[in-house]
Amino acid sequence: MAGPVDVSIPTCTGRKRREGIALHRCVSLGGAPEGSVRLVTRHKGIPVTSPARTIEDLRRVVPPYLVRRATRQAELAGRIESTGSDRTRSDLERDFLGLCRRHGIPAPEVNVKVGPLTVDFLWRRQRVAAETDGYAYHRGQVAFQDDRARDLILRRHGLDVRRYSELQVNESPAEVMADLREALGAG
Repeated sequence: MAGPVDVSIPTCTGRKRREGIALHRCVSLGGAPEGSVRLVTRHKGIPVTSPARTIEDLRRVVPPYLVRRATRQAELAGRIESTGSDRTRSDLERDFLGLCRRHGIPAPEVNVKVGPLTVDFLWRRQRVAAETDGYAYHRGQVAFQDDRARDLILRRHGLDVRRYSELQVNESPAEVMADLREALGAG
């Protein structure tokens, strides 16, 4: 097992520290009858935090992309109700989607199939696709060539492809939105 075991207890008293156990004193876990606010459930007879509470706890200690992954897995397993996920798969995609909302750009379809590919953002009626590219996943010759091959396939499907880098989305959002607005014919 890697790292300490995290244990939350619903009291401020008792329990001494033990090696290999990270003890968290969380009075809110004991404040309501078990299961009433879905903070605690049982697994093999042992009281444990509910999946929803566990995900909330994760938000404080892991990167956002891992929280989104845990949320999706819990939704798929039927452990939590769907949160109406925005279907983004990265922080960059989430940032871009938020930028579109703030600039009054019509909501796109997110991560949808077009032919054999999945595009980041699609405005089907306007026949516009936007791809957001972070350097970590789109650097090097192979990624460069793959992106150009994707653009050809998407253009063969009749789409105007707009490709924006992470730097452009974060440092020049007004220019990115002006370009996208023009592509959508909302000039």
